[in-house]
Amino acid sequence: MVDLARQAKPADRHQRTPGDDGTALASDMTPRQIVAELDRYVIGQGDAKRAVAIALRNRFRRQKVAEELRAEITPRNVLMIGPTGVGKTEIARRVARIVDAPFIKVEATKFTEVGYVGRDVESIIRDLVEIAVNTMHARRLEEVMDQASSAAARQLAGILASGGEEAGDAGESDEPSSPNGEESYYLDLLEKNEIEDEMVEIDVDVESEFDPGTSDITVSSDDNQDPLLEFMDAMFARRRVRRRVPVREARRILANQEASSLVDMNQVIDDAIVRVEQTGVVFIDELDKTVSNESENDPDVSGEGVQRDLLPIIEGSTVMTRFGPVKTDHILFIGAGAFHRSRPADLIPEIQGRFPVRVELESLSEDDLYAILTQPENALARQYTALLETEGVTLELEEDGLREVAHLATIVNERVEDIGARRLHTMMERVLEDVSFEASDMAGQIVRIDRAYVAERLDDIADDDDLSDYIL
Repeated sequence: MVDLARQAKPADRHQRTPGDDGTALASDMTPRQIVAELDRYVIGQGDAKRAVAIALRNRFRRQKVAEELRAEITPRNVLMIGPTGVGKTEIARRVARIVDAPFIKVEATKFTEVGYVGRDVESIIRDLVEIAVNTMHARRLEEVMDQASSAAARQLAGILASGGEEAGDAGESDEPSSPNGEESYYLDLLEKNEIEDEMVEIDVDVESEFDPGTSDITVSSDDNQDPLLEFMDAMFARRRVRRRVPVREARRILANQEASSLVDMNQVIDDAIVRVEQTGVVFIDELDKTVSNESENDPDVSGEGVQRDLLPIIEGSTVMTRFGPVKTDHILFIGAGAFHRSRPADLIPEIQGRFPVRVELESLSEDDLYAILTQPENALARQYTALLETEGVTLELEEDGLREVAHLATIVNERVEDIGARRLHTMMERVLEDVSFEASDMAGQIVRIDRAYVAERLDDIADDDDLSDYIL
């Protein structure tokens, strides 16, 4: 068993220059390129796109600055202000994906002040590190999968040649032995996929029954061993069991085991933490709902306490995670909220000061909603067309039909509750409900969705406030 915790060196990790190994350096995309990429998925909201693009480019610039000044340059955190459904979350999520940065979205209302029942704000960073480690591990596995698949095929051929008895553990020898005649015969069969259903017995690595959601380690003065070491030992402890499986399943299992043996988990953890510290993005939604009304009977009386608990990780602190300490000094925080019942100025001054860049996102117009339906690469019109194509149904969404959907969505948003582009999902589901239900019996048919079709299914509901409130 690899002793990951003992081999890791967190102190050295923080001294590494970002980009030395190609894992921590932020994307070198210019702000103009980032905005152009966002335009493929998000309609409008140019100010918000520009602000986030500049904040991300500044992180790339910081990593090129002389080392003595680099540590002094703090992230330009962004506060996005606007109603729900206008693109706040989508901008943050898409931009993190574009620049390949560890990303997590949290809702401020999920946390409560210390002393109340609720989640600890430091769990944000722990979850972010978990995401980064899993992502990095998956990438490293993919990098070695071709090599692992070849090794697994040789091992499986050896098992088949020996009559189904596994000889030795996977990954024990650095140099593969030359196959004998019978092994070569089975290698040829495996390559041609001619014995995929044949049963074979293999030894399978099974992770110990360890719950990754276990609460934080409690340090006792009586402990002689570092709790983190025990934690890591328990996490990566493995046992072997004998299983009888088809060759196709054995091939996959052995390839995964070989790949795991080729990946250095110490390096995975080390690189993942560097990526979190240097390029991580945390999106905190519903920040406005932590503003209290200063009433003793206010159920959100702990809201200001949540802000104060968030402050240390936004300002920069060290959070203990299962993989070691993580510094938050250079993580980019993007806050968001509707602020229709409060103002950004109602946040505590310290939080206000930690979000120096503020942008207001505008409500979506009818033209914006139509553009959202048709223009982005993941537009709803394309999604529904592709879904029904799988049933052999050709969906023709006419321009006047989609215009009517956007028009009615605008009316309902104005009269009931403005939920922005999310209203389009509800409207389109309502319009296409019958087609979606009957599609499996309509193979080869063409369905035209025009203005009359949309009006027949939505006009009565849109005109009735009570029905709109419940149905749309």
